Amino acid sequence: MTAVGKLFRIAVRNLLRYRRRTLLTASLISVGVVFVLVFMAVSGSFKNMMIGQITDSMLGHAQVHRRGYVASIDNLPLNLNLKADEVQRLEAALQAQPGAAAWSPRIKFGGMFSNFTETTNIRLNAVVPEKEFAVVPLLPSRIHGGAKDIKRGEILIPDLLAKGMGVNVGDAVVVVATNRDGSVNGRQFTVGGILQSVTGPGGRDGYIHFDDALEVLRMEEPEVSEFAVRLKKFDGLRGFTAAMEKRLAQELNSEGRPVFEVHAWEKLSPFYNVARMIDVMTFFIKLMLIAIVLISITNVMIMAVYERIREIGTIAAIGTLPGTILGMFVIEGFCLGIVGAVIGAGVGTAVVAVINLSRITFDFGMQQGLVLQATTRPADLLMISITVIIVSVIASLQPAFKASRMEPIEALRHV
Repeated sequence: MTAVGKLFRIAVRNLLRYRRRTLLTASLISVGVVFVLVFMAVSGSFKNMMIGQITDSMLGHAQVHRRGYVASIDNLPLNLNLKADEVQRLEAALQAQPGAAAWSPRIKFGGMFSNFTETTNIRLNAVVPEKEFAVVPLLPSRIHGGAKDIKRGEILIPDLLAKGMGVNVGDAVVVVATNRDGSVNGRQFTVGGILQSVTGPGGRDGYIHFDDALEVLRMEEPEVSEFAVRLKKFDGLRGFTAAMEKRLAQELNSEGRPVFEVHAWEKLSPFYNVARMIDVMTFFIKLMLIAIVLISITNVMIMAVYERIREIGTIAAIGTLPGTILGMFVIEGFCLGIVGAVIGAGVGTAVVAVINLSRITFDFGMQQGLVLQATTRPADLLMISITVIIVSVIASLQPAFKASRMEPIEALRHV
């Protein structure tokens, strides 16, 4: 048996000598691991579901605009739309990106909405239905009271506006808008459906067909406000935006400035701050786990050194090197970390499975009955286990150094 193997054998034997203390310490570490794993699984599931609802219902994973459009988006400026040649160049750039699964051109503009009795303002998104549904596949599920489609001559109006003005599916309404040169034009539409909000009551965003917007705004050729993009893999968002920014940086206007700007969903939605708060909470929960392990292992190792002072003096007196004594105590901490991590990972995975079997539901905005699907990723299990083991070793170092530096004669005199 090698020297390291002998040290492991001695360390395990010493841990078994104090079974109650070892069991309590390993249990405390395991409880910490279980708590962190379950929290990460549940909070991560809620975060991903929230992001999925927002990106798959209205935003898309990323958007491309003319530079300066997002800064003025509250005004829905038509003069910052992309011209026909710029649209062609942008589509060519998107086709060259292997990570892009689908993209949809949108015309966004403000207008007045009237049911012939009352008038109010509305924000309109003009889209090509088949392209829009490919980018935001949950959009049809938001349409109720009508066909889950966007047809020529029809308008989808937000639920809040429909209730406030008493408008129902099939009613005739009028939309009046001002085009880029300042002239006013109106058109009659039929309400094709009521649009449910993603994040709760509120919102004034309606949808019409792309070709209808060309008529209302009197555009001779299509001018696009934004391109919404859906990726093949959401995890590739950072790489996609970086690649698109690099490619589109070569597209310059007459002043030598970039024409386009790329925004990931997180720069377009205030709910990104909620997602960040979940990440911050997860970070502090991990710190709590580290503190639990650090205090537990340090306490056990200090007690072990104190109770075995005579033993340490004896093995030091017969010629055991200080490094060997240090290694023995470090390996004990290492073993405690492994036991706690393995038990905690197993119990935590079982708890997550029970949560999924329970089919816990919650509401997010107007979306009701969403089922919580907590997932424990192998990467998270590995990261937490490695963290626990490393912290266990670090926590055992100070008591181990103390044991290795004891003078044999003084240790043997200890009662």
